[in-house]
Amino acid sequence: MNAPAQFAPGARIFASPLARRLAKEGGLDLSALQGSGPHGRIIERDVQTAIARGETPKAAPLAAAPSADVTRKFFEAGSFEEIPHDNVRKAIARRLTEAIQTIPHFYLNIDCEIEALLRLREDYNSAAPLGSDGKPTWKTSVNDYVVKALALALQRKPEANVTYTPDALLRHKSSDIGVAVSIPGGLVTPIIRNAEAKSVREISDEIKELADRARARKLKPHEYEGGVSAVSNLGMYGVQSFTAVINPPQSTILAVGQGEQRMIVKNGAPIVATMMSVTLSCDHRAVDGALGAELLAEFKCVIEHPAMMFV
Repeated sequence: MNAPAQFAPGARIFASPLARRLAKEGGLDLSALQGSGPHGRIIERDVQTAIARGETPKAAPLAAAPSADVTRKFFEAGSFEEIPHDNVRKAIARRLTEAIQTIPHFYLNIDCEIEALLRLREDYNSAAPLGSDGKPTWKTSVNDYVVKALALALQRKPEANVTYTPDALLRHKSSDIGVAVSIPGGLVTPIIRNAEAKSVREISDEIKELADRARARKLKPHEYEGGVSAVSNLGMYGVQSFTAVINPPQSTILAVGQGEQRMIVKNGAPIVATMMSVTLSCDHRAVDGALGAELLAEFKCVIEHPAMMFV
């Protein structure tokens, strides 16, 4: 008989993958179990025995954040100004805390060459006729093309165009893409519905209109709830790359960095090219590693061959 395992607080717990899964499903705290496997490892029968006996306490809940009074004690009185949370900030804090605690995130990143995209965008914008105010009737941004490319990539990889539920995966026919918009005191993500079927110009106009109403706090719930994926772009702030938190019920979110000139090797020779780094956050319950990589490859293909967006 192996000696029972003893786990100090914070110590690594040795358990088989099956034992961990069964314990999670049963709400059991592995640190309270004694393993009967090799070197005290917790195995399947240890968990099953604990469940049958009902002797093992449930896992302790996640520790709550320090209270406001406790936090204030770290700082000298009068050295700070208190800015009360508005409803938007409270909602953001609640949803992001829920997302990071309940969604098993993993991250994939890739570099995209965007020379062709920038040329196409310049040609397309220069073709815009002038309106009665003397300004071009349209002006698309790189982000508009990113939204379109992601929507098309999801159509080309429909297995990733899904939403996780405890009972089933919901595979969607359209690609509804959220676009992160910074507003005073927070962030909101209005949804571009059926983005795969809309032109880049239509996406551009819709993003501008939704962003304006978001900043005026005039969005309706159906305009920012739902969606299958999202785009968060910080390239305009000089950010090269970052990771974003998935906004449920979405299964992925694409974090977009700035386009910048870098030295790369192409056809065996060094050249200078404009590159853009993107990072895809995936909900592992709905999109596994290989599928996420395939989705990102489809996005790279579309963004590097932007004429595909006009077919």
